[in-house]
Amino acid sequence: MLGTIPFPEGMGGSVYFSYPDSSGMPVWQLLGFVTNGKPSAIFKISGLKSGEGSQHPFGAMNIVRTPSVAQIGISVELLDSMAQQTPVGNAAVSSVDSFTQFTQKMLDNFYNFASSFAVSQAQMTPSPSEMFIPANVVLKWYENFQRRLAQNPLFWKT
Repeated sequence: MLGTIPFPEGMGGSVYFSYPDSSGMPVWQLLGFVTNGKPSAIFKISGLKSGEGSQHPFGAMNIVRTPSVAQIGISVELLDSMAQQTPVGNAAVSSVDSFTQFTQKMLDNFYNFASSFAVSQAQMTPSPSEMFIPANVVLKWYENFQRRLAQNPLFWKT
């Protein structure tokens, strides 16, 4: 499971997530799959609904009831069996790579941070040692960067 040794031919891994229900019993939800052709995936779990479980191979396990322990389970199965399973709808695989996601979050954070210092011209106190950048210039840069990132996430390399 470290990614250094491939799955046996015709096999893959079903990825499950469990969070206990109100009684402390684990509720397993199928997130998706990993295979030799797709050896990794990022699953969004923020939209999962508690208490909505699915069929899983962990039923025979003797798991202690714990009120707040999340678990990840990987079941090695035949690819044919995995193809017949349906992952929970809210656990979509992220279609945005982590670099693009980081860059977008960084842009949002910078714009929000810079905007929090915005003052009107009437509120400005003259200070010859400081430079001021108009908020509309920061907004224009932000919008241009977002547009370029959407067109080509690697534009900054050129």
